[in-house]
This record gives sequence, C-alpha cells and structure tokens, in this order.
Amino acid sequence: MQLMGIRRAIVVAGVVALTGCATVTTPTKGDPLESFNRTMFTINDTVDQYAFKPVAKGYVWAVPEPVRNSVTNFFSNIGDVYIAANNLLQLKIADGVSDIMRVAINTVFGVGGLFDVATIAKLPKHAGDFGLTLGHYGVPSGPYVVLPLLGPSTVRDSAGLVADYFGNPLTYVSPDSASWALYGVNLVNMRANLLGATDVLADAALDKYSFVRNAYLQRRQYLISGGDGNMPNYGEAPLPNYGDEGVEGASATPAVPASTAEGAAAASGTAAAPAPASGAHKTVPGNQYVPPRAPPGFPSFRLH
Repeated sequence: MQLMGIRRAIVVAGVVALTGCATVTTPTKGDPLESFNRTMFTINDTVDQYAFKPVAKGYVWAVPEPVRNSVTNFFSNIGDVYIAANNLLQLKIADGVSDIMRVAINTVFGVGGLFDVATIAKLPKHAGDFGLTLGHYGVPSGPYVVLPLLGPSTVRDSAGLVADYFGNPLTYVSPDSASWALYGVNLVNMRANLLGATDVLADAALDKYSFVRNAYLQRRQYLISGGDGNMPNYGEAPLPNYGDEGVEGASATPAVPASTAEGAAAASGTAAAPAPASGAHKTVPGNQYVPPRAPPGFPSFRLH
C-alpha cells in the first residue's frame, strides 16, 4: 500500500508539473531550459519528500550518531581517491598529494576510513569531480539542467558524469549486489546528513528552484576558481552568460547562511558536498553514481 501511495504521488506530481511548466513561456535569461528544469525539479522534490526523506529520517532514528559519522567517514575516504585524481589532472600537485596522504592515513590509522584521522592531522578535505576539471581548463558550463533524481547540473557537469563513473572506486566492487548495497547506504547517509539543511530551505526560500539553481552555479564557480575570495552568498543573482568560458555564477546579496545553501543544493542531487552528521568540515562527493556492473576488461575487487 505504501508503494502504491508513493507511485501515485509521483504520477500526480508529474501531471501537475507538466501542467505548470507551460506557464513559463519566457524562460529566465541564462536559463533556457527553465520549463523542463522546473518540471524535473518538482518531480525530484516530490520523490524526495515521499521516499528519500522518510527513509533518511528512519535511518537517523535507528542508527546512532557515532555509527553514522563512521559511515560518512568511510565514503568520504573512498571519495578522496577520486578527488586526488582530479586535483592531479588539474596540476594541483600539492592538493593531490595531500588527498593521497589523507587516504593513506585514514585507511591505516582510521580503521579503513571509519575515523577521520587526517583532519585531526590538519590535512584539509578538498572537493573534486571531472566537471570541475573540465571547468578548470576553460570548458564552458553550458545551460543549467536538472537531471532526473540526480538534481542540479550543467551540460558540462552532466558529460563529466561518465568520467565520474569510471573514476569511482565503488564502480569496480563485485558482486553487483555489494556495489548496489554500498551505493544505497551512501545515498541514504548523505540524505540523512542534509535533513536540517532542507528544512531550513523550505522555510527560507520563496522559490526553491531559483535558490538551488543559484546555489549550485555559484558554488561550482567558487570551486573552479580554486576557492579564491569569499564564499558565495547564494542569494538571487544574475545568471551566467553561457557563451563566456569559465563564467558560472555571480556575487549576490546574502539570502541565507552559506552552509544552509550548500546543503540545500546537495540535497537536490548536486555535486556540492553535504555537511556530515558530526558537523565536521568533510565532504562526500555527490557524483558517486554506481551502476551495477563494471564494463568488461576493467579490474574489480571482490568483497568477502
């Protein structure tokens, strides 16, 4: 019965969204796909409200916070492998070496990554994915797009998901059931870490779609620029000129705290990093998408 209710809610949301998107006759300048994006955003938000969020709340209720922190640390440590690869591709040698050291320290002294010893050792946590690497070399972002279930993205970042898949160590876990199980735990844990941020978003943002869009674009630009300057404000701001390379966001008048905006964007599926359950400043890459089977010819390791 519950499954039927969720399915019915998704169908109703889709019909309402498709009806409502017809009212966006003139898309916002800089967001040519706004009609499609708003429709997909509404569908994603409905699925989140009726499926992901209740599961995340049940996870928080059933699993003690120290265990949730260890789960976050474990997947964060795996993510550091891919972050290191992207930093090295961007010729950020110091950051890449630091990421490799984080993996080594947390794997050896943190019991396989369950404890974040590297942060205590003053090794900073970085963010990275192939979309950021492409942006680092001047590849323009292209229009903003909301992907089904995955949430905020751009044309460039969507193309980068292919490399993100092959660069994710979880992709090569076998059997397939173990890979899917790890992916599922990671997804539920990330959503649980963002429960507070999405509650604030629902209360603070008059237009959640515009807020998440601006938060995503400005954070991506902040990461591509190397974190130079102040953190973005995530307010209502002019959208980027997609014809100019390397331009993704603009400064704006503050609307809500930056930490809230980052979490809100991540809750909608962005690659921005979620705040961990413990409140520590570490991240789990959002682009950890794990299809069930690695292509033939690629190495894999088996869990016993």
